[in-house]
Amino acid sequence: MSLSLAACTSTGTSAEPDGEDSTTIKVGTLRGQPHFYAPYLYEDHTEDDLDIEVVALDTAPALNDALASGSIDFAVGSITTTIAGAAAGRDVKILAAAADGGSGIIGGSGIDSVQDLVGKKVGYLESSAQLVALRLVLERERVDVDDLSLVSLAPPEFFNAFQTGQIDAFAAPEIGVSLAIGAGGTPIADPYSTEIGRLNIALIATGETIAEDAELVQQVVDAHAATTTYMAEHQDEWLPEMVEQYGGDEDVFATALDNFWMRADLSPTYETQIASLATQMARLGMIDAAPAVEDLIDSSFASREEPAESGAGS
Repeated sequence: MSLSLAACTSTGTSAEPDGEDSTTIKVGTLRGQPHFYAPYLYEDHTEDDLDIEVVALDTAPALNDALASGSIDFAVGSITTTIAGAAAGRDVKILAAAADGGSGIIGGSGIDSVQDLVGKKVGYLESSAQLVALRLVLERERVDVDDLSLVSLAPPEFFNAFQTGQIDAFAAPEIGVSLAIGAGGTPIADPYSTEIGRLNIALIATGETIAEDAELVQQVVDAHAATTTYMAEHQDEWLPEMVEQYGGDEDVFATALDNFWMRADLSPTYETQIASLATQMARLGMIDAAPAVEDLIDSSFASREEPAESGAGS
């Protein structure tokens, strides 16, 4: 597996000028997606003895593979992919939320409702919260998923496939959602209206990492919490930096940012939603069986307080 190092501060263990050792950790995230940007800002919100090396990958499964192999130490990654990994016996633990939302169910010309998807080519992202939400919405609206022509795509492919008519609609993450709406696409259902709420991404590590250095894990969770708070309160400061790094239209990124909610807690509501997501993934045949929530989550490090908006489904 080829890992692209997107923001390297140092490698290995180095000595600071004051003689104290500095520890470098590798944090994986997804390339070019605004709600995955937090790791690039961790170093501004952590102690001097901890250096952050950001590793940008293209897919959520690649992040989990990198975590399992030890190529990275932590990841801001997909909760659904993490559930799938745990169901397959992987040693993965959710430490804290990272961002809710960032999803959309979008139709093109002539598609104004879920019922209009019948017979249409609908793009989806494998093992994603967006796919689970789509399946639950279809069930609620009494539309048989077998009556749709489903097309599996990677995150960067959705907008181009939509714009060129390769697909008629899609359920996918940002930034394809905002690009498609800007090009005339129509939101045809609320992806957050099911029992899994706005669940999307979290801070993840392995159980082995937690057992080996719980103090380090606490440092990273604290940096993650401080970073997400900063991002929620100072978007005008970091958005231009992100646009410069990623490339693209700042107005489109701003629209995408309006569609997600930064957080770093591990509240009881959040834990319940993760358990519901795992149950639905098993019921829908995405995994063989739902792992126990205690095998998915380590609640020792993040805040257990409910945020002002917990993203519960309606």
